[in-house]
Amino acid sequence: MTHDGTGDRETFSHDPVGHAEARAGMTVGDLADEYGAAGLGATDLHEAVSITEAMFDDDVSVFFGLAGAMAPSGMRRIVSDLIRDGYVDVLVTTGATLTHDSIEAIGGKHHHGEVCSEGKTEREHDEALREEGVDRIYNVYLPQEHFAEFESHLRSEVFPEAEGTVSIEELTRELGRANAVVNDREDVAEDPGIAAAAYENEVPIYCPAIQDSVLGLQAWIYSQTNDLTLDALGDMTSLTDRAFEAEEAGAFVVGGGVPKNFTLQTMLVTPGAYDYGVQLTMDPPRTGGLSGATLDEARSWGKFEKTAENVSVYADATITLPLVVAAARERVES
Repeated sequence: MTHDGTGDRETFSHDPVGHAEARAGMTVGDLADEYGAAGLGATDLHEAVSITEAMFDDDVSVFFGLAGAMAPSGMRRIVSDLIRDGYVDVLVTTGATLTHDSIEAIGGKHHHGEVCSEGKTEREHDEALREEGVDRIYNVYLPQEHFAEFESHLRSEVFPEAEGTVSIEELTRELGRANAVVNDREDVAEDPGIAAAAYENEVPIYCPAIQDSVLGLQAWIYSQTNDLTLDALGDMTSLTDRAFEAEEAGAFVVGGGVPKNFTLQTMLVTPGAYDYGVQLTMDPPRTGGLSGATLDEARSWGKFEKTAENVSVYADATITLPLVVAAARERVES
């Protein structure tokens, strides 16, 4: 049957798609507003800005999950600024993030590179990099000598201050302290970074899969000949206490994996659940994997309130994270 358009439609409302404008002189907040007139992923990004704006309210405890290659790709300053400016209450991240963050803090640098050099296959290109002592993260290069400098940093500045049995959060706190000290002492031009900002602003860093990183490997090696034991369950009480005590809570999740689940599962042992949620990911939900699972799906587990405002944005986080954060901060701080 053809509808004549004159009666009421139960599942349809008059909400025509607008045509976004992009013009010289726009602020990022203006651009985010234009996204709201459009459809598809633009609609989701616009909603992410609005939810992030609500999360950045002083009364909301923000649990920030950070996975992926955000530090080596040049996103670390965005996160450290959020921490310094009071927008993050808890950080859950990977050992790899803390490793690359620390390398920059003590004077190392990541570099622009190539996925494949001209005249070579990708395998030949990476074989050549192996011979030259360069590690590749897609189109980012990291000289291997920076790992040696990082390992020396851990042994001289971090591990000796974390002797005995310590929680992972206590170790990451010492890492942040040491990064800040060395960054200042050596007059490093680069920002001291995420761990240092967390230490200086008393924001705890939880790193539940720390073993899956150079940081974790070095902690294990050091523990073979020194008094250092990481208590894998030592963080659970302090993290769940923070979730329990939050009047309102928001989850801002970049990427997936362990940081995403560790952030979201925290609410399973509290009477409440998250009130706000933003997820930036490229993983599809249809495989049933955690990284692509929607935040709506998390509601079925009791991780989000039934009335929670949440959205997932499917795009490269190196594109979406700066847009969402800048637009939300423009609204909050204007």
